[in-house]
Amino acid sequence: MILTTTIGSYPKPEFLELPDWFQGDKGTDTERPTADWKDAMNALGKNKEALIEKAVQEVIDDQINCGIDIITDGEVRRENYIHHHCRYINGIDFDYLTKKTARTGNYDCYLPTIVSKVKFTEPFLNKEFKINQKNSSKPVKITIPGPLTITDTIADNFYFNDKNLGIDLSIVINKEVKALADEGCKYIQIDEPLFARKSTEANDFGIENLERCFHGISKDIEKIVHICCGYPDKIDSDNYPKAPLHSYSDIATNLEDTLIDTISIEDAHRHNDLKLLEYYKTKKIIFGLIKIASSEIEEIEEIRSRIYDCLNHIDKDRFIAAPDCGLGYLSREMAMKKLKNLTQAVKDI
Repeated sequence: MILTTTIGSYPKPEFLELPDWFQGDKGTDTERPTADWKDAMNALGKNKEALIEKAVQEVIDDQINCGIDIITDGEVRRENYIHHHCRYINGIDFDYLTKKTARTGNYDCYLPTIVSKVKFTEPFLNKEFKINQKNSSKPVKITIPGPLTITDTIADNFYFNDKNLGIDLSIVINKEVKALADEGCKYIQIDEPLFARKSTEANDFGIENLERCFHGISKDIEKIVHICCGYPDKIDSDNYPKAPLHSYSDIATNLEDTLIDTISIEDAHRHNDLKLLEYYKTKKIIFGLIKIASSEIEEIEEIRSRIYDCLNHIDKDRFIAAPDCGLGYLSREMAMKKLKNLTQAVKDI
């Protein structure tokens, strides 16, 4: 049977009043990282951990009820999936903000700034995973922003060299990954959308740094990289800037020759030439079959037809069905409808 998974974010439950990138204004020169995140956490009061765990439980239950095999916690703690992780890295200053043009010129924003060598402090995702897995009868995947993507989403006033910064970030991430593995997490996903935006840098040093994130991790841990092509600034925006479609093929050969087990790519919003799948002789492919920034609900037969098309180019046991990316833009009702159709589509294939 074809497995199903989600990628990362999920609509935050309304009772959890935390900042949310999906609900904020994006792409303006007044955009700042949600500096009020700590204030919002404090405003939840002494019951904040109970509220967060309640929210995680709801998100997990939704995915299980939809029939998803490998789930996430919906990233409910995160105001921004990149900056949230950066708060736990020494050397990144959230009070010293620097204006920067990010995402290959698509956004101007004020960003936290690297002011000294980035260093690991102590693990935090292993604690989140322990809570998540306790609440789930299905395996829980943990997602982590990758070195190249972090580099593009913060300002650098120390290294002035993306490769060297990426090396130190990958060392930090590797320690987090090892702590997750020690806690029993079997599915660990590094998110590197910048591999699609900057395929030259990905080939030159980004893929090497990605492998460094998983250095020393045992073979029984599923090592995943997710590479999406970009979000719009609001739901149902059709002509938003995305990474070049050829980026996937530009990096495929080098990704095939790595220790990564699974490559996650999007396809629903903008179809790939399915010969892309033939680049991968040994890797599993998480394939996006659900649009994540569209209120249109994909029909079961539409999804199933695309799966059959894919199976002309990849072995069934290496194919995993998923949404394109995180579901944070959708309402809970929309997300569940889409996921239920996805899981129905894979049945009996």
